[in-house]
Amino acid sequence: MSWAPGRLRAALLLAAVRGPSAIIRCVARRGLSARLAPQEPGMEYQDAVRMLNTLQTNAGYLEQVKRQRGDPQAQLEAMELYLARSGLQVEDLDRLNIIHVTGTKGKGSTCAFTEHILRNYGLKTGFFSSPHLVQVRERIRINGQPISPELFSKHFWHLYHRLEETKDGSSVSMPAYFRFLTLMAFHIFLQEKVDLAVVEVGIGGAYDCTNIIRKPVVCGVSSLGIDHTSLLGDTMEKIAWQKGGIFKRGIPAFTVLQPEGPLAVLRDRAQQISCPLYLCPPLEALEEGGPPLALGLEGEHQRSNAALALQLANCWLQRHHQQTIQELKVSRPGNLWQLPLAPVFQPPSHMRHGLRDTEWPGRTQVLRRGPLTWYLDGAHTSSSVQACVRWFRQALQRQERLSDGPEVCVLLFNSTGDRDSAALLKLLQPCRFDYAVFCPNLTEVSSTGNADQQNFTVTLDQVLLRCFQHQQHWSCLDKEQNSPDIWSPSNPELGGPASLLLASHPPRPCNTSSLVFSCISHALQWISQGRDPVFQPPSPSRNLLTHPMASSGANVLRDAAAIHVLVTGSLHLVGGVLKLLEPSLSQ
Repeated sequence: MSWAPGRLRAALLLAAVRGPSAIIRCVARRGLSARLAPQEPGMEYQDAVRMLNTLQTNAGYLEQVKRQRGDPQAQLEAMELYLARSGLQVEDLDRLNIIHVTGTKGKGSTCAFTEHILRNYGLKTGFFSSPHLVQVRERIRINGQPISPELFSKHFWHLYHRLEETKDGSSVSMPAYFRFLTLMAFHIFLQEKVDLAVVEVGIGGAYDCTNIIRKPVVCGVSSLGIDHTSLLGDTMEKIAWQKGGIFKRGIPAFTVLQPEGPLAVLRDRAQQISCPLYLCPPLEALEEGGPPLALGLEGEHQRSNAALALQLANCWLQRHHQQTIQELKVSRPGNLWQLPLAPVFQPPSHMRHGLRDTEWPGRTQVLRRGPLTWYLDGAHTSSSVQACVRWFRQALQRQERLSDGPEVCVLLFNSTGDRDSAALLKLLQPCRFDYAVFCPNLTEVSSTGNADQQNFTVTLDQVLLRCFQHQQHWSCLDKEQNSPDIWSPSNPELGGPASLLLASHPPRPCNTSSLVFSCISHALQWISQGRDPVFQPPSPSRNLLTHPMASSGANVLRDAAAIHVLVTGSLHLVGGVLKLLEPSLSQ
């Protein structure tokens, strides 16, 4: 995405000083567009990514599709045609020994756990996930590592030219961005001769382009919630119907415990096609008689993802005769959900080490840098933000005070798409942040030099307006005095160590200062005040202190003994922050 030239940038900064309404008027007058003309394709990685970005659906067309949604089944049939044009048949995908995973929350973490467990058995693994955090090649992994820039470029141009050569008057020449990457992943996994491929669904399941997979080895459904309502439906039951669309006749599937309504939908979907669906026992059941399981990913909600990953890995191993794990003789509760329970077993060392060593950046990740501690979690639904808040407050409780000086808590937030940002911010508001910072998911004011960060699915006016809407929502919440704290010890749904946090961190008055910055780099520059030993602003801005609130806040941040920063609301935002805080991820 490209930002405005110097004159417009100056106008926006001036409007920012005058307030949100001024910048909204400024943007509305100019009718800005973020679309970039693609550069001439070469054989280098960034050139390949720039060409890939031309396949992103522009914002106007995306809105038209949402208003005039065609036959979803036709979209899946189109994917099969693209697969054939690329030189593969659906039957070729059977050789990949696929584990197919859907869900609303935690499907990426579940896939990461599953992949690492099976890699511990000496198997060569492929892993397809979305979105990427820093570089698009993260979406396609071999043995847990993003494919190299050279491998990405080689396969991209081979597939691109193949599709160009096979176009005709009756078909669209190129698949859209995610479809192209899905095709590319299948080609790479087949040519690299992986033993198995863990494939994460993009959106939904039934009509997701990954659902051209006909014969996976096993399927999984992580926790369900409300997300992508314009595409999947506005109730948990409608969303569950979409997720259950990956079930296949005779192929075992596993789900974690869901609310009664969505679970009944999953059960009915499975029964209609004779898919054996099993309910995962909680992780505690697999820990009986053995030591507790250590997880490489923080947060209590990761235990559900780990329980599902263990069942997926165990099923894959048994169906490929890698090993047979003895079930434990344990008493099982009555069948309240009309679903058979998955096996209860003691995970062997390979599984234990796989869970312990799993890394999945941007999900409950902590970076400690001098006086700054960055808490990164890409939560973007109501339930995942609740889990994020529990994790954050528990992490604050465990953090030892290194000095007697003042501590400052900062929220860095953005939310995109059709998500209800006001509802997400309301869940975050009881954390009593000293400062709330909002910015678009752009590392720099101009991202033209970094193709991985370009996004043509939204326009500049949309992202600017949305950031100031976040700030306005936050200001309204800030004015609500005596609002109930859903995280208070009296709330029976909280429980656990998090409820102890209020004893050591009593609530402060609701007087959070809020600021909007034009990009992530400027936001981090203001938050860190030069005190992060790694982060070096690529383009220092002299305009960060033009607003009185920014100036006074800078003094507070410079004098603080500790600064705790929660980055959440969007995986793309977290990815942009990681790009700047961990430069090695861009290499």
